[in-house]
Amino acid sequence: AQHPTTFYRGVLVYAADVTDQVEAVERLRVSERRQREAAVTLQRSLLPQKLEQPDDLRVAATYQPGGTEAAVGGDWYDVITLGAGRTALVIGDVMGRGLRAAAVMGQLRTAVRAYARLDLPPHEVLQLLDGLAAEIDASQIATCVYAVHDPNEGRLIYASAGHLPILVRDPDGTVHRAAEPTGPPLGTGGWLHASGSVPLSPGSSAVLYTDGLVERRDRDIDEGVADLERAFAGAAGSPQVMCDRLIRSLGITADHDDDVAVLVLQHPARTGHDAELFHNAALELLGGVEAAPRARAFASGVLASWRFPTELRDLGVLATSELVANSLQHGTPPMRLRLRRTDRRLIIEVTDGDDHLPRRRRAEPADEAGRGISIIATIASSWGSRRTPDGGKAVWCEFALPRH
Repeated sequence: AQHPTTFYRGVLVYAADVTDQVEAVERLRVSERRQREAAVTLQRSLLPQKLEQPDDLRVAATYQPGGTEAAVGGDWYDVITLGAGRTALVIGDVMGRGLRAAAVMGQLRTAVRAYARLDLPPHEVLQLLDGLAAEIDASQIATCVYAVHDPNEGRLIYASAGHLPILVRDPDGTVHRAAEPTGPPLGTGGWLHASGSVPLSPGSSAVLYTDGLVERRDRDIDEGVADLERAFAGAAGSPQVMCDRLIRSLGITADHDDDVAVLVLQHPARTGHDAELFHNAALELLGGVEAAPRARAFASGVLASWRFPTELRDLGVLATSELVANSLQHGTPPMRLRLRRTDRRLIIEVTDGDDHLPRRRRAEPADEAGRGISIIATIASSWGSRRTPDGGKAVWCEFALPRH
């Protein structure tokens, strides 16, 4: 009579164990889902809510988290206007997953923006990031590409820390990969990164992306990059349309097992009325007593030909005079004056052969010098300086143009 009782107790115990296991699994799933939702929310909040739009480039980006079964990674992108018409473009990927990876990503993105304000060459920005990444979390490795576009150069200057190559599509439709140099990922330390360059002339486009776009478990990543090259060659439309088409062409769905970030930029070939809003003019300055008068006369003529109002023309000539005087006093040959107008701003830039960057300082009443940069800072919308690759420097200022 005892055997049936023992049998029923065994069934009850087994059923209770199964119920506990099912509930535990469900609680784990709920916890994982909540953590993933929190990571996605954090990730999206740390990405740019609205991309800066440079004068000379059209840009768009998209981010798609992995499917419901995938842990969110630390993909990020950014567009940073540097002044004087130059633009920094960034894409990166923290190798970890979840909230921690998203948090590290946020710190790296903030650091990139801070370092970008120093207007350093791309490889020096990556050097600073490399040291910071190791301090933030030595267990989290990240890859990154930092590129700078200068409309006067018609090139992308870039450096890569273990990231996939930038793809560039020339005006004739040919797609090619930006070549080396590529250093190791951020956080590994002990490596000197180097900058490279690739042409980006009017009519060209480029795409920066993370490995989730091209990497698959069943094939080599180089095949994925080749697929992206073919898709990029055939993609048309605005940068946002191109982002969407590339994601569709590479088979990225809501169930994809990895995060994907894509950044597309176009350097449009301007024609007609649009082209009339973009002009460049440059003058080589040989130094001596004639340099300043020549620069003022040149600036006055150019700004008049661009049909600027008298007040803005006078401010432009004054800024030219102060920048050239500063270069004559503190710089060395060769010297060059460059004027540039876009649809939004007037840019005045003077380069010379000395690498000492000017500082704004308070000039005492008895001082005869030291007022130039203060005058520039007062009359211009913004100003700045940077070292140039040839060992010299550039000092620039901008004036916002009135909207019509």
